[in-house]
Amino acid sequence: MEDDVTLGRLKVLSLLLEVGSLTRAAQILGISQPSVSKALARLRAHFGDPLLVRVGPVMRPTPKAVALTEPLRALLDASEALSASGRTFDPATTVREFACLVTEVGMVQVIPALMRRLEQAGPGLSLRAVALDSGPFEPRLEAGEADVAVGYFPEAASSLRRQKLYADGFLSVARKDHPRLSRLPGEEGFWAERHVLMATPGAGRAANRRLEQILAARLPPSQIQVRVPSFLAGAFVASRTDGVATLPQRLAETLADDLGLHAFPPPFEAEPIQIEQFWHERLHQDEGHRWLRTTIFQMLARR
Repeated sequence: MEDDVTLGRLKVLSLLLEVGSLTRAAQILGISQPSVSKALARLRAHFGDPLLVRVGPVMRPTPKAVALTEPLRALLDASEALSASGRTFDPATTVREFACLVTEVGMVQVIPALMRRLEQAGPGLSLRAVALDSGPFEPRLEAGEADVAVGYFPEAASSLRRQKLYADGFLSVARKDHPRLSRLPGEEGFWAERHVLMATPGAGRAANRRLEQILAARLPPSQIQVRVPSFLAGAFVASRTDGVATLPQRLAETLADDLGLHAFPPPFEAEPIQIEQFWHERLHQDEGHRWLRTTIFQMLARR
């Protein structure tokens, strides 16, 4: 058994604990799956524990691996801080524009908060919001049109670098003076109302499609009040009619007070959506870009 373990192997372990897949870890790291398997074998020998055990299609951590998670994260964070100590990027003095590609939800959830972070960090930093269109976003990152993309993109190309930020559930909303407000959270009351559906094809609309499928499967056509192209439009329609709209949880919480909406859990199960940030490999080692990614993670991540 080896007396020590390399930082590179610890990074592999951290990623495996996050994604639970040898194949996915290899794709993210840009190495072969056998290389990941070899690193895991060395780690198992070092710690005297299986660390990850296959359960169905994924690998689950052992109690030993769970206990290692926080110390491992602290060690890798400290390593990153040491690596960054000799870099030249200084947000307080650098003049640089960052570009962030987001959906319409990101325009509300990400851009204002990120803009404030940049303003606080340095007077020379600025932000450009890049709107997502119906086409694939990967070429736009490759071409340098945006530094990062933030959102729910389950079909994103595996060649992109990515980092999980938070899992978002769903809340339904109706105007606070809705005539049947008290009945809406219940199964019978909810499905008896007319609903606003968000139906938009294209990249970045996976959450819209998921909710549309759930609602359309239960609602007869007469209960569909209107179909709109975005969650923001759905929220505005709900604020001015008796229609009920279902939105990502953070967006519903953000808009509720401003639009006079009452938010409540819908009476159906829906898998949370995983919000991530994505970037192209060519920017991975850039000092300013690393600072931007860290800022976005600190701003949005839920632990």
